[in-house]
Amino acid sequence: MAAPAQPKKIVAPTVSQINAEFVTQLACKYWAPHIKKKSPFDIKVIEDIYEKEIVKSSQYLENYLWMNYSPEVSSKAYLMSICCMVNEKFRENVPAWETFKKKPEHFPFFFKCILRAALAETDGDFSLHEQTVLLLFLDHCFNSLEVDLIRSQVQQLISLPMWMGLQPARLELELKKTPKLRKFWNLIRKNDEKMDPDAREQAYQERRFLSQLIQKFISVLKSVPLSDPVTMDKVHYCERFIELMIDLEALLPTRRWFNTILDDSHLLVHCYLSSLVHREEDGHLFSQLLDMLKFYTGFEINDQTGNALTENEMTTIHYDRITSLQRAAFAHFPELYDFALSNVAEVDTRESLVKCFGPLSSNTLHQVASYLCLLPTLPKNEDTTFDKEFLLELLVSRHERRISQIQQLNQMPLYPTEKIIWDENIVPTEYYSGEGCLALPKLNLQFLTLHDYLLRNFNLFRLESTYEIRQDIEDSVSRMKPWQSEYGGVVFGGWARMAQPIVAFTVVEVAKPNIGENWPTRVRADVTINLNVRDHIKDEWEGLRKHDVCFLITVRPTKPYGTKCDRRRPFTEQVGLVYVRGCEVQGMLDDRGRVIEDGPEPRPNLRGESRTFRVFLDPNQYQQDMTNTIQNGVEDVYDTFNVIMRRKPKENNFKAVLETIRNLMNTDCVVPDWLHDIILGYGDPSSAHYSKMPNQIATLDFNDTFLSIEHLKASFPGHNVKVTADDPALQIPPFRITFPVRSGKGKKRKDADTEDEDTEEAKTLIVEPHVIPNRGPYPYNQPKRNTIQFTHTQIEAIRAGMQPGLTMVVGPPGTGKTDVAVQIISNIYHNFPEQRTLIVTHSNQALNQLFEKIMALDIDERHLLRLGHGEEDVQKNFQLSLLKEALRGESYKYPGLILKGSGVTLSDQMLTLKSGDVPTQLVFCVCTMSPSERTKDTRDKRSHKARFIF
Repeated sequence: MAAPAQPKKIVAPTVSQINAEFVTQLACKYWAPHIKKKSPFDIKVIEDIYEKEIVKSSQYLENYLWMNYSPEVSSKAYLMSICCMVNEKFRENVPAWETFKKKPEHFPFFFKCILRAALAETDGDFSLHEQTVLLLFLDHCFNSLEVDLIRSQVQQLISLPMWMGLQPARLELELKKTPKLRKFWNLIRKNDEKMDPDAREQAYQERRFLSQLIQKFISVLKSVPLSDPVTMDKVHYCERFIELMIDLEALLPTRRWFNTILDDSHLLVHCYLSSLVHREEDGHLFSQLLDMLKFYTGFEINDQTGNALTENEMTTIHYDRITSLQRAAFAHFPELYDFALSNVAEVDTRESLVKCFGPLSSNTLHQVASYLCLLPTLPKNEDTTFDKEFLLELLVSRHERRISQIQQLNQMPLYPTEKIIWDENIVPTEYYSGEGCLALPKLNLQFLTLHDYLLRNFNLFRLESTYEIRQDIEDSVSRMKPWQSEYGGVVFGGWARMAQPIVAFTVVEVAKPNIGENWPTRVRADVTINLNVRDHIKDEWEGLRKHDVCFLITVRPTKPYGTKCDRRRPFTEQVGLVYVRGCEVQGMLDDRGRVIEDGPEPRPNLRGESRTFRVFLDPNQYQQDMTNTIQNGVEDVYDTFNVIMRRKPKENNFKAVLETIRNLMNTDCVVPDWLHDIILGYGDPSSAHYSKMPNQIATLDFNDTFLSIEHLKASFPGHNVKVTADDPALQIPPFRITFPVRSGKGKKRKDADTEDEDTEEAKTLIVEPHVIPNRGPYPYNQPKRNTIQFTHTQIEAIRAGMQPGLTMVVGPPGTGKTDVAVQIISNIYHNFPEQRTLIVTHSNQALNQLFEKIMALDIDERHLLRLGHGEEDVQKNFQLSLLKEALRGESYKYPGLILKGSGVTLSDQMLTLKSGDVPTQLVFCVCTMSPSERTKDTRDKRSHKARFIF
């Protein structure tokens, strides 16, 4: 049998091949930075490059395109080349606007050319593919409002004057809702009358740009057939347009005025009734983007004030819409009397609304919509131009009962299923180039509300975890080599360390739902597997802890025994993967069917190789699956599982993180007011600095931060240090420092002498040495002290961390960030013993390092609580350090250390221990007290206040 052909090795291009390339030759002639004598600008070069290939190399935009741009040389190829280069820089996450800042005078003309090209007819100079490129460029512009050059142009498109694109009745209704806007609107009209005709016409075109762009999109969308072939240029154009609409709705500065324009255009109704939505393959991504747009158009926020709306306020808005419809029906449409006299709860469902309005004619539906200012008034003796399906959907979708965002979140399953895991629109593969569109939320510079911020992080973290889960499933299942047996069943030709075939699966409990919920409170099941594997792998499976997450998988392979896996083909088709569901381990069952609890008692020795685990299923997912089974008659997913997969514990904490975010979103307030606007991206970021806070603390005890009075003076250069103790012998740490705190209120004009006095007073620090009371006569009673001589920059960071507000300590490795954080924690502990300090790190190792350094300072160990399995590493390292000190003859520091069960002190047994050995039965009793502990016990009196340290 001939050996299989080896794949060809990909050879990197040589330098001579690169130099021979067409674009490289042009670069060396016209714009390469290393070329001293460059040829003069030639517009034909841009035309040739655009016709043959768009340059994706550096310096083309900076050194040639924009540097030589002017209205005289502007052309289609020139505009498209600039847009393509900007889009490419955004795709590669490279700053794109710096070049335009260096030469900003021609950008307004360039931007207006882009607007005209975006509205051009698709059968004209600009093709639909080119206009898709323009849409992406505009999207980047709207997402770059922090750039002054971009914002000055975008504001002309997104502002109150754009409401001139509304129909007159709708405009009057919106101005009536917000009376102060009428004053601004009248002022805008007066300013327009003073403008010359050409400038006024240009302003009107800019204000109507987005309205006209929406109408153009609707015409492109309607040209998509239901079943006939469609060009992908149309599909991509529609996808990019919806992405642009989502980004405009997801930013408050653009949403404030644009949301009304979007609602008046009824874009969502047109999209949901379009043929593209019903095309299963071509319209899949479009439908996902459309759902995101629908979510943001109905987001729970006041567009004018930016305040988040409560559940009661959203319910009030819904009732106002229904009652307005009922009043119009009662006054003008006798055939709707039954609807007008019904209570809201009876008629606000989709089924009820369709039943009431379905029998009406198209003209009658148009008249109802016009009374609600949704459509222009229908002239007498004329028929409506809208389809009945559109008119009915317009009324129903606007008035049907809504589900709150919190309800949607609480009903969402936390575990990904097979539909999400292998959907490349939301979980792209490692081969994703960034050129296509994804149905993912974006982490912008600004967010609508705190709920929006948390929800985007929730979704992105969930999908990021799904990407890793997909890799683990593909690795484990492919190793098991599932094949179809000759009897039609499943046979596994391989094995996997992280997955096992399921012998039996049974749902043992489905608890009743809570009041007001339609999903069970908990669902438990038993999973039985046969651990006929090596001992260390068997120990890993038996070591599954409570709350560990596993995945239940159903595979139905169609390939015969011995078929090899082809990585180039879709994974799910080859292995026959059908279902994936997540579960959480409660514990392993003993011989009596009881859950073996984790504890100090040794685990029982189970006979045989069969092991049964009790797991918790996702109640939301279980309810959805059962509903689908009952209503649609599909098979029961939970009768089909044949593989269970586990993951490494360190990579498997996604469910706990998602539950935490979801619980956080169900609370009323989670951040202080001074941090709220900064998280959302509004206001001045420096407003959270302690110098801007109204509740600065004047006197702070720096404890052991300073090593001497000279160290203190060097830490505050430019300040006058006044020590309350004149005797140099008494000028020893610890020190209390009183800083000048200026409120900034009630300032009046003062003469020069008074200002000089204020300046001198603002630079004067009052230092008060104080003595820590004696804690005992023994050496181990003495408090542990800091030995690091901090620099003045580090001292400022420590001071900022002790004050109210937000403190961010940033620096490269080795600059002492950890030591500064530890000193801040120690100082807060001694200055505010009644408060709690929360320490959050990215990894267990970082938290262990913090705890080891904290334990080396004067902090009572009884007040330290380390969450997570990393506590074991902290304790082990601490034991090792104590033993090393004891072996060096320093065991007098810890006379309370005894060997468990022996009653013999550690110092008596040091000769029998080797350096570095850690006895597992060692018990520690470290007797140290904080200064505040002598007067009162603060362990049970600590308040729920917390400080944020980053």
